[in-house]
Amino acid sequence: MRNFLIIIVLIFAFSCKENKNETKAEITSQEVVKPEVKLYTFNGGTVMVNNLELFSQDTTYHGQTKEFADPFYVISHPKGNLMWDAGLPESLIAMDEPYTDPSGAFTVSRKDSIVNQLKRIGMVPTDIDFIALSHTHFDHSGHANVLKEATWLVQQSEYDFITSEETQKNNADIYNAIKDLTKTKPLTGDYDVFGDGTVVIKSMPGHTPGHQVLYLDLPESGPLLLTGDLYHLYENRTHRRVPIFNYDVEETLNSMSSFEALAKENNAKVYMQHSKEDFNKMPKAPEYLK
Repeated sequence: MRNFLIIIVLIFAFSCKENKNETKAEITSQEVVKPEVKLYTFNGGTVMVNNLELFSQDTTYHGQTKEFADPFYVISHPKGNLMWDAGLPESLIAMDEPYTDPSGAFTVSRKDSIVNQLKRIGMVPTDIDFIALSHTHFDHSGHANVLKEATWLVQQSEYDFITSEETQKNNADIYNAIKDLTKTKPLTGDYDVFGDGTVVIKSMPGHTPGHQVLYLDLPESGPLLLTGDLYHLYENRTHRRVPIFNYDVEETLNSMSSFEALAKENNAKVYMQHSKEDFNKMPKAPEYLK
């Protein structure tokens, strides 16, 4: 009888261990499966920087010029669609020649609208559920008002800055670019857009009061980071150089440190949004691949 009881206990213990292992395997299997998240890159125009010296606190880039890409992105998730940044103003499309600002520092152009470009992935503006701008400078908020039905995910500090009386008075154009975005969700730090860790807005202030970058974890390529304007140049990332027009130099440097720690921790690919080289590497809508 005693031997029989021992055998029963051993069978029960073994069975429990097997069930625990199966449960653990099921959980592990569930954790590995990622939602079908797709990233599309679109052309929001071109920025010719006629005075690259603006992009460092010293004279490193004195006398140099450089052409910047100016993309915007659509992230398609089973729970909705997010647009990240909004390119240059669409008013540039109708211009015969590129526009140079009064200071002569920038010459900008844009050739195609958001409506035309969204058609390439079978979407219209109302298909975009969320819009998030890395920040509200003119080259990142161009067609934002077209998405007035979308919810604007914006850091509270950026919203306060762009809607302030001072900005409306002294920089009316950048305020007007976002004034129709009345559906807002104010953020006070990082924000997991769809709640599963695949699309996460990361607060990285300094370039502007509420500057932010975007972390993505894609099924095929894995983690990547879109820099916004934390970095404009590879050299600025290497040497931690800060543009002279940034809102706060110390905050920028702190954000750079946070960004690098995040990239290292997740082994994430880094894409500088204004880099033409990085723009050419990014996944595009099918028509761009022809």
